[in-house]
Amino acid sequence: MKQITFASAEYTHKKVITKRDLFLNEMEKTVPWVRLLNIIEPYYPKRGKGRPPMPMESMLRIYFLQQWYFLSYPAAEHALYDMDCMRRFAQLELLDAIPDETTILNFRRLIEKHQLSAAIFADINQYLVEKGIKVSQGSMVDATIIQAPSSTKNKDKKRDPDMRSTRKNNQYYFGFKIHIGTDINSNVIHSATVTPANEADVNELPKLLRKDDKVVFADAGYTSDTYKRGARSLGMSWKVNDKRKPKKNMSSSQKKQNRKNSQIRARVEHCFRVIKCQFGYKKASYKGLVKNAVQVFTLLGLANLYMLRGRLGG
Repeated sequence: MKQITFASAEYTHKKVITKRDLFLNEMEKTVPWVRLLNIIEPYYPKRGKGRPPMPMESMLRIYFLQQWYFLSYPAAEHALYDMDCMRRFAQLELLDAIPDETTILNFRRLIEKHQLSAAIFADINQYLVEKGIKVSQGSMVDATIIQAPSSTKNKDKKRDPDMRSTRKNNQYYFGFKIHIGTDINSNVIHSATVTPANEADVNELPKLLRKDDKVVFADAGYTSDTYKRGARSLGMSWKVNDKRKPKKNMSSSQKKQNRKNSQIRARVEHCFRVIKCQFGYKKASYKGLVKNAVQVFTLLGLANLYMLRGRLGG
């Protein structure tokens, strides 16, 4: 444990507690730091004869700050200098060395190189199970679009080849999709995939369900007679909204069932609200699906912790 400096002691007597202070205090108590550090430790640079690496825990905390506040590498470095609460959250004092933007970038590349974000996401979910968060045998699925720059006015004179255009509600979008499966009981995100924006939602459905699921809720974008028959043959209850067929209105019973399904399914959208509105993740941070997927899995794991912070001691 680090010794408390005069600056830290003065900070503890700060009269006004900001929303940022409250949020970081909650996440300090909610994130399972030790087990996440154990995932990264085998790949983190060891102290040698040269310049010692920054403390691993500080770098992980800065990486999470980037996700929560949608900070670029220069912005993250500047925030550590400018904001006491962020510097303290990163376990850095005024006299400590502050990692520069290149060091912060290299930590993200380490996460990416060793595919650690998927491991972090999976370990957070295992932690939730161990903490007694009850899971059911039912899933809700949904997808959201994350936009990417569509202009060709850049260094390469072209758009990101991994991104695609799609139309939704008579409006065109360019970017990628996040597809998620969440637990009906806890709303924990248990499965996720990242695809170009033009990928049909229904194509990702099998990847978002668990082997022991007994019921699935989804909007009309997941309508599929093939999957419906397959689900029912496995004893799964199919609660996917019916889609209106051309030149044929839906019956009153279909509309009623759709409303019932939607009342339950709507909860899955709260997960996207957290990453888009709470964390500010509304546009792609990088070029290519792989780099963006690394960030997405980290965000989804952190979203699970945020949504359940009240039950985890945060």
